[in-house]
Amino acid sequence: MIRFSGVSKTYPNGVQGLRDVSFHIPKGQFVFLTGHSGAGKSSILSLIIAEQQPTFGEVRVSGYQCGKLSANEVPRLRRKLGIVFQDFRLLEYRTIEENVAFALEVTGAPRQAIPSRVIRVLTRVGLASKAKAYPKELSGGEQQRVAIARALVNDPPILIADEPTGNLDERATRGIFQLLQQINGGGTVVVMATHNLALVRDTGYRVIELKGGEVVFDSGQDTPAAGPA
Repeated sequence: MIRFSGVSKTYPNGVQGLRDVSFHIPKGQFVFLTGHSGAGKSSILSLIIAEQQPTFGEVRVSGYQCGKLSANEVPRLRRKLGIVFQDFRLLEYRTIEENVAFALEVTGAPRQAIPSRVIRVLTRVGLASKAKAYPKELSGGEQQRVAIARALVNDPPILIADEPTGNLDERATRGIFQLLQQINGGGTVVVMATHNLALVRDTGYRVIELKGGEVVFDSGQDTPAAGPA
């Protein structure tokens, strides 16, 4: 589903974000991206979502060659991706259900189908009872669950999570991680960038560690998928 082949990325200011990175993430796998700030995690994620293009090498995601996408193809790729950020990025003056519905509206989903899809995904993340609440009325962990619901509402085969627990306390972190495990158990690829090594150590999921833009450790290209193949 995601394949990097000899990928290097040099930014306009001369900083080299990635150096000859290669890996393959198959269907159903849960993968941690680890490494210190500046190691290359964000560069990998930005290439996966076609926010950046590789300087050298090839990035393929869900059948798309990301470095050669036209302006019209980028939104098509992103409909196959759910993206969750550290800072939630919720719309403050919209209710929880309106925040999630917005992700359907911008992709042109049939209006009559939106309410049922929103409630379904809010139920999945345990927040159906908070549908009419506003973000400021929720805890940090609940806000991140809303962000995950928004990312899932279009049923993407791949979920990208960029430090999703970075702003949360330990209890909320565990809850979010358990939710991501459940999502992966349903067959969704989960790629999670994190600094939380304690969280990584407690699991048997694949770990790709980066340092100076290079992969310095990969617990296995052939690690069995956690969900259905």
